[in-house]
Amino acid sequence: MRTAQNHKAPVTLIEATVKVNDARKIKMADKVKQLAGGDLKGKTIGVLGLTFKPNTDDMRDAPSLSIIPELQAAGATVKAYDPQGMTEASHLLKKVTFCVGPYDAAQDADALVIVTEWDQFRALDLKRIKAAMRTPAIVDLRNIYRPEEVRSLGFTYASVGRS
Repeated sequence: MRTAQNHKAPVTLIEATVKVNDARKIKMADKVKQLAGGDLKGKTIGVLGLTFKPNTDDMRDAPSLSIIPELQAAGATVKAYDPQGMTEASHLLKKVTFCVGPYDAAQDADALVIVTEWDQFRALDLKRIKAAMRTPAIVDLRNIYRPEEVRSLGFTYASVGRS
């Protein structure tokens, strides 16, 4: 296999981009920790979306592969749901409870994290989600919801790049 490194081509920009992307995924996990009060020991985190992008089972470079182990390392139990990617994810993610649907992933969760922007997640019954959760908190890493709408339903809400 030919690579830029084999041909002594400059790869500094590519390597820097990969490092920045990896650091960004870790910051996403930190956002979940912040919303949960900084300590995830004994907490359950529901994760919606495991794949790299919606409408696929592709797990290559999926943010969930970095975020979930970070949450687990901080002491969280993780429950997850993805419409197509759970079989692939089950080979790559350990000690995750794979759920039958988004409401199952939200059941008794201390926070719900949206990692992949599946259309199905945009249409969730947020009142039902809130009733299922132990603590009504959503970390929307894909900005699929309007903050004021989610907060008006009684959720603590965090998103990326907006207040």
